[in-house]
Amino acid sequence: MSRAEVIELAAGSADRTLWLDRAESLHRDFRPHIPGAYRDYMDAVLANGGEMVVAAVGDRVVGIAVFRLLISTFGRRLYIDDLVVDEAERSSGHGGLLLDWCEAEGRRRGAHRLDLESGTWRTHAHRFYFREGMTIFGFGFNKTLNEGF
Repeated sequence: MSRAEVIELAAGSADRTLWLDRAESLHRDFRPHIPGAYRDYMDAVLANGGEMVVAAVGDRVVGIAVFRLLISTFGRRLYIDDLVVDEAERSSGHGGLLLDWCEAEGRRRGAHRLDLESGTWRTHAHRFYFREGMTIFGFGFNKTLNEGF
């Protein structure tokens, strides 16, 4: 059982800046290409439909989920941009805690699906997703349009 708690970084929350600062190191380990000032960049992500929760043990962030509700021709779905757990804390239930929280939040908001993408090389993550009842839905394709991030 996870000893972490899920904390929402809601707009206007008094603790949002504090938790963003605490999450930066872990998030940059996973996404080292996030440019410039982390808080400014994440404020832009969150202002454009993104939402974020952290799994925390005391004042230490052990996991992060960045997600958004999407309504498209695929239907209403909760899409997870990032699901990250501190490498030293993996297999401690924190990833499951965050995924369960996202699933419940998606259901609460009327989403029909929970979606995420995972790099083809992330085989440990894939095993986790399969254990959590997720399936492979399709292929994701991309093409660089501009240099940079």
